Amino acid sequence: MPSPATLSRFVAMVESGAFLQAIEEFYAPTATMQENFSPPRVGKAALLANERKVLVGTRTVTSQCVGPVLVNGDIVVIRWLFHFTGNDGRVLRIEELAYQRWEGEEIVQEQFFYDPGQMKTPVPPSHAGGPTSPSP
Repeated sequence: MPSPATLSRFVAMVESGAFLQAIEEFYAPTATMQENFSPPRVGKAALLANERKVLVGTRTVTSQCVGPVLVNGDIVVIRWLFHFTGNDGRVLRIEELAYQRWEGEEIVQEQFFYDPGQMKTPVPPSHAGGPTSPSP
């Protein structure tokens, strides 16, 4: 089970945009990462390679944890809100749940749940400023 301090550091690192560093520091060497129900990527090297591929296609990425972070033993669920600005200037707003299984202080399994339709719908320029808290 991750400590509260570890979870805080993980969230802060992702919110600061240090995505590659977060994988390096918090994921086990044999960790898996899965998009919805697609086949998982296996191993830290594969996770890093995919993250680099995503980042090459973007000009900027902002992220916000929409708390609370839910913890039940080794299971952690984080609600994330991302804004991706592509190299073409197109902005996408992606909201997802990250379902993680930790062993001690490392993530060994992560699955993202999100609506793939979000990838097809650019955010209007008036809403592209960055993450905001959801309406009640």
